[in-house]
Amino acid sequence: MNTLNKQEQRQWRHARVRAKVRGTEERPRLVVFKSNTRVTAQAINDDAGVTIASADSSKEKGKTNRERVEQAAATLAKAAKAKGVSSVVFDHGGFGYRGVIAVFAEAARKEGLSF
Repeated sequence: MNTLNKQEQRQWRHARVRAKVRGTEERPRLVVFKSNTRVTAQAINDDAGVTIASADSSKEKGKTNRERVEQAAATLAKAAKAKGVSSVVFDHGGFGYRGVIAVFAEAARKEGLSF
């Protein structure tokens, strides 16, 4: 039996989530990707194949990674609200809902996105 490395395991988990989660015009998919140095997120309308809003923690100011992630979530939420989106479907991208993923989600909720 072949063993999978960490990236392949995450890709399998993400594929399982993507089989169930779909973004529409009313409720786009909010997908979050985490790397060692940054967190990126996009609100995507899968029906039209269009990115509604995006944010990257590396472009934000802040001392800690947590502060930059919170600011990125606020930036994305404000951009989505400006385009008329208030409700999204959260896709954590195969990552566990803890750490910076949970921080991002809570900050987006605080800025007015519901999911």
